[in-house]
Amino acid sequence: MERVPQVGGLVNEIVALLLAHRAAFGQQRVFERVVALVMAELVVWARHTVTQLMWALGVQDEDWSGWYRLFSHGRFVEEAVNRVLLRETLRHVGVADVYAVGTDAVQVWRDSQKMEGTSWLKCPRTPVWRMGIHRAQRFVNGSWLTPPEQGYSRAIILRWLPAFVEKARRQVHEAAKEWQAGLRFVAWVRDQLDEAGRQAQTVLWLGDGGFDNIELWKALPERVVMLVRTAKNRGLYQLPGPYAGRGARRKYGERAPQPQALLHERSGWQTTTLTVRGRARRMVYRVEGPFLRRNAPQQPLFLLVVKGQTWSRGERRGRREPSFYLVNAVLGAGRWQLPLPVATLLFWAWQRWELEVAHREVKSGFGLGDKQCFNPRAAVASVQWSAWVYSLLLLAAYRAWGLTRHPRTTAKWWRGSPRWSFNHLWRALHIDCFQTLDFLPLFSLFPTNLAKNRPLATMLYDAILAAAPA
Repeated sequence: MERVPQVGGLVNEIVALLLAHRAAFGQQRVFERVVALVMAELVVWARHTVTQLMWALGVQDEDWSGWYRLFSHGRFVEEAVNRVLLRETLRHVGVADVYAVGTDAVQVWRDSQKMEGTSWLKCPRTPVWRMGIHRAQRFVNGSWLTPPEQGYSRAIILRWLPAFVEKARRQVHEAAKEWQAGLRFVAWVRDQLDEAGRQAQTVLWLGDGGFDNIELWKALPERVVMLVRTAKNRGLYQLPGPYAGRGARRKYGERAPQPQALLHERSGWQTTTLTVRGRARRMVYRVEGPFLRRNAPQQPLFLLVVKGQTWSRGERRGRREPSFYLVNAVLGAGRWQLPLPVATLLFWAWQRWELEVAHREVKSGFGLGDKQCFNPRAAVASVQWSAWVYSLLLLAAYRAWGLTRHPRTTAKWWRGSPRWSFNHLWRALHIDCFQTLDFLPLFSLFPTNLAKNRPLATMLYDAILAAAPA
């Protein structure tokens, strides 16, 4: 694989990342097949099935079994490739900086009732007031959040772990709850950082209310700060008073007010201004604690309460509801303290939404879940493959452009967005592949120059066939 001349350097970054993953694949021919499939993912115009990828490569007349064995025979190992991917992210995070990660549960829609991991789950495509069910696989997305630029960040998927329910159809995968898969992910991240010589680096773990679990608080790894949303009526307890010398030691103190009750307090509020997604956000908050959760007396927690906001822009009016967060306390100078500054915690709490953006892009824009692999291992590995390739592209674009620098837009009526999108990435790939900033030279190929550009015409013909319905 050689470097190619190009406009934005994006393809060279993709090539460099692929070469860094060479050790994750045993044989050279397996690695070459992986590279071919990755390149096919970039140019296919139809659904991202294995069949369509082969059509895009022009190998549809060859034996198909080798391409499917990549997923069914363990030749693509999700943990191995993502271990390399995590090591590649370390060059962008200093040893003294926070390594921010987030987790979120996500469903992959399936029609089959026999595919590995499928079960009947709540359908997010139905209205809230008339919730329906659908057949789907449940996973947990564990992502790394890039260091901020002008208040922007991006979620790059590090692990896409199965979290199948007990009643799911399972042959080779064990059932797991969301918080169990999330705990497995963050423990893996902590181990990888330790192996890389970053034992002193703090891992900040962001999660939604599904990860506010007693068993998770009890099993939280060392040197991990967990910031999760909590319920507005969460039961919390004060720390126990000093031991009086009679009877057993108390584990809990008096019952603390519910988080929503603190919204009515007039004093104790503080104000800070954060730059989030290019805009200054004024936030009114308070910190309470430390508190204890029932059945987890060994882990003191601080409560962060953020007031709601209302705003108006012309005729548009909006409201943001109050939010409540729990974060584990650390012992310093003989007392319990916040593990990180409040401004840092509040900023990263905003950035957890980037995981939702990744879900939309990888499923709607990149075809995650399109591959029709019914082998029990391949049904999961093919989904993890799509998440890995998506992360490969995002990390390559991040290295080429950062977060706020991207190739100029070709539309004269639009100056471009402050941060590049996944569509920017696709357009840049097309520009680099065609070696031009404009699309007009492609039109000049037809019909006068067609004979001189037969290889390109053949490639386009194969891509058109790949776009046809299977």
